[in-house]
Amino acid sequence: MSFEGKVAIITGAASGIGRACALELARGGAGLAVVDIAREELLTEAARSFEEMGARVAVFSADVSDYEKAGRVLAETLKRLGRVDVLVNAAGTTGDAPLWEMSETQWDSVLSVNLKGTFNYLRAAARVFRQQRSGKIVNVASIEAMRGRFGLANYAASKAGVIALTVSAAVELGRYGVNVNAVAPGFTRTPMIEGLPENVLTEAARESVLGRIAEPEDVARVVAFLCSDAARHITGEVIRVDGGQLI
Repeated sequence: MSFEGKVAIITGAASGIGRACALELARGGAGLAVVDIAREELLTEAARSFEEMGARVAVFSADVSDYEKAGRVLAETLKRLGRVDVLVNAAGTTGDAPLWEMSETQWDSVLSVNLKGTFNYLRAAARVFRQQRSGKIVNVASIEAMRGRFGLANYAASKAGVIALTVSAAVELGRYGVNVNAVAPGFTRTPMIEGLPENVLTEAARESVLGRIAEPEDVARVVAFLCSDAARHITGEVIRVDGGQLI
């Protein structure tokens, strides 16, 4: 898949699924605007890996829940890289607890990053894509939006909101030639699951009919397809990348 001459904004690009998506798009020739709240050395190291693949890179240290910052990132990307063709909303966080123990901070922080953060960058990109009458947007949801799971009420609610937002945006932006889709990964080997007990990982692999946990690259390749011209007639879809966990 070729992305020569195109520019992608990727949130959460310093690690995990976001970084894998950035690498996949860079491999296809895309310029990258990488957005993350990660510590400076991690963000710098990620950007260096993209540049080593020949990508033009603009780095933004930003909290995606900052509404005003999203608009500034879009404007600065246009200024520094000349255009924007693709948005991948991959930034995410967790704050697990059963409902009766979940604090307001845990609820608000997860919704602010996962749902509001997706809205912030989708809104900013939509204003550009609507004017240029083209663009590809892929939001990273989760299979947890589609099932009940103990301790994940805030995370599941945020990702269910991402799915609803994806479908609504597809309806609103379709007339302008903009495709909006989502991927819903299952358990994926990212920093987000580091520290989980081994029995949890074993159970997740057992749930998968393929018998394994996904690697970030498994998700990134689907994201790249949805960002490519090969997916020009796909919009408003949610593609599970879960190895069959929900079958």
